[in-house]
Amino acid sequence: MKPVLLLNVVGLTPKALASMPRLSRLGEQGWSSQLATVLPAVTCTVQSTMLTGLSPAEHGIVGNGWYFRELGDVFLWRQHNRLVDGENIWETARHRDPGYQAANICWWYAMGMSTDVTVTPRPIYHADGRKSPDAYVRPADLHDELTSSYGEFPLFQYWGPTAAIRSTAWIVDSTRHVMRTRRPHLLMAYLPHLDYDLQRFGPDSPQAHSAARELDAALAPLLDEAQSSGYDVLAVSEYGIEPADRPVDINRVLRREGLLEVYVQDGREQLDPWTSRAFAVADHQVAHVYVSDPADVERVAALLRGLDGVDEVLSREAQGRYGLDHERSGELVVVAEPGAWFTYYFWLDDERAPEYARGVDIHRKPGYDPAELFFNPADRLAKAKAGLNLVKKKLGMRYAMSTVPLDPSHVRGTHGRLPDSAEGTPLILSSSSRIPASFEPLVGSDRQVPAARVKDLVLEMQSIRS
Repeated sequence: MKPVLLLNVVGLTPKALASMPRLSRLGEQGWSSQLATVLPAVTCTVQSTMLTGLSPAEHGIVGNGWYFRELGDVFLWRQHNRLVDGENIWETARHRDPGYQAANICWWYAMGMSTDVTVTPRPIYHADGRKSPDAYVRPADLHDELTSSYGEFPLFQYWGPTAAIRSTAWIVDSTRHVMRTRRPHLLMAYLPHLDYDLQRFGPDSPQAHSAARELDAALAPLLDEAQSSGYDVLAVSEYGIEPADRPVDINRVLRREGLLEVYVQDGREQLDPWTSRAFAVADHQVAHVYVSDPADVERVAALLRGLDGVDEVLSREAQGRYGLDHERSGELVVVAEPGAWFTYYFWLDDERAPEYARGVDIHRKPGYDPAELFFNPADRLAKAKAGLNLVKKKLGMRYAMSTVPLDPSHVRGTHGRLPDSAEGTPLILSSSSRIPASFEPLVGSDRQVPAARVKDLVLEMQSIRS
């Protein structure tokens, strides 16, 4: 059986690929095509679609997070694989070959995943409130193999204002290590580097082109080793990042209409999803709007249709056209216009913003916050404060990292809606010159491979029928 290296090169589009000569050769020696992503075009949803071959309505991952009605709270970036319905690539392969081995290096929903090898970010939460970088790794002995060779997982370079190539380089090194020492039939790696400067500065910026070149250089040793080790390489992307210039405060609109409620703790406002008649879980260019009373749905829909920056307001029936009509979805799903994106902000006075708003706190914020990629430009001491906090951390002292701006206008790139141009459409590239017969009609510069067909593609590349 031919082993496959499945690379998730986040943000890979024709525009980015133009600055990546080593990765470009992959498609030149094999084949390439556009990838038809799904709505919402966000990490957790698209990854789950690729690995299960199912739509969001079938696998249940309707965004990077949603309102957990049974818990009465909003959670983003949960990690356990039991949240995903459906059979993953390697699980299907094991019906044919029980000895099939799979390894996951940082694809999402890795906790409890049935892969033979799993590596995923998992900080240490100390009893005194400190957070230290680390990863969940199984088998357990692999943890020390990786950290002794490549250091601790670089959590603070994986997301936040210091996010940089170091995290992707660690993932590349770890993937090469697993390839050499375990040689699984399917080896998956998630490479996030293009997510950073393309959102910070926009996909057309000089920084975006530099980031693509930087990623290409980091990726080259892995591609070379895969080739020499007999692996076919399949590179996919979840979405393309498009220019952004219009943040839309959807929750503030709902609040001003008396639909969203807050409660107060220590002088700061907190979202109250239990009593709100309507609130939005903002996720880049898509927002799930939860409406507690069915009688309010049309009123809320009409309000949002009139909001500047909104392209579509999807009822539950309309969500079915996109394969998004799942019970976890909002009663309404709102899609932004090109260039617009949704903030999660629900407070009306920054002095009343919750404490987490000024920090990198992806698990407590009830929506996605790309401002976490920035040090607050209005605070000249923001970087110095961050450095002091790291000193406190090393000394074992508690600290609060309050460096994130509450001004969303700094964000220059976004994603989530379906692509509007070929240049912004994600790509799929294969190093294999053999195109599986059922995929021949889908391959070409103006053709598209559906994200839900990635699972079948891997199995057919390995001559395993699903």
